[in-house]
Amino acid sequence: MQSELTQQIENKTTLEQLHFLAEKFAGRIAFSTSFGQEDQVITDLIFRNNIPIKVFTLDTGRFFEETYKVWNKTLEKYNKSIYVFFPDKDEVENMVSKKGPYSFYESIDNRKECCNIRKVHPLTKALKGIDLWITGLRAEQSQARTELAFFSFDESFNTTKFNPLKDWSLDKAVDYLKNHQVPYNTLHDKGFISIGCSPCTRAIKKGDDIRAGRWWWEDKSKKECGLHDTVAPDAQTIKVKKI
Repeated sequence: MQSELTQQIENKTTLEQLHFLAEKFAGRIAFSTSFGQEDQVITDLIFRNNIPIKVFTLDTGRFFEETYKVWNKTLEKYNKSIYVFFPDKDEVENMVSKKGPYSFYESIDNRKECCNIRKVHPLTKALKGIDLWITGLRAEQSQARTELAFFSFDESFNTTKFNPLKDWSLDKAVDYLKNHQVPYNTLHDKGFISIGCSPCTRAIKKGDDIRAGRWWWEDKSKKECGLHDTVAPDAQTIKVKKI
């Protein structure tokens, strides 16, 4: 299926791809946003062009204040719904009661437990009935994502994943936001490139890997939260026109 989809979107612009896939997967397509630069590009393409794709976010309860602000500015600008999925109350209460609010600093297992409860489990609910999941991943974001495909089947969530910005550079995404006056997280101006939960994200220095500010105490880890562990090469290379 991934190979067939690749052929069908070949030579289409990113906007044309989204229109095509929204029609092909009508009612079964969704985009997950964490309000980062890449996600805001896709959100703008969807909302500004009234493409019928459900947009949702996973509110972990540990967002930066700046993230909530860009979320609200996005709602104000487009007057469109962004659906929210929260972690299970009992799971969070049980984890924090037993291990405290900062257990994720103590071990990789604890950190992954927190990510599973706050992100993975809610995403499982969000993707119920969804056959095509759109993300804002880019190939240059980390070493683990260099083989990123446009389409891949994610066994963890039993759905096909589409990464329309896979070949975009960070500069291209930033230029898009400026040219279209898209709300963006002001933390990006302070050295925060990849932004996640507040206790697990910090600014990076010039020359650092883009995701160096995420879970920085895990220098030798894969630096993924469990949402995007499956990254498989595509069956073929495709050409994508400029927007």
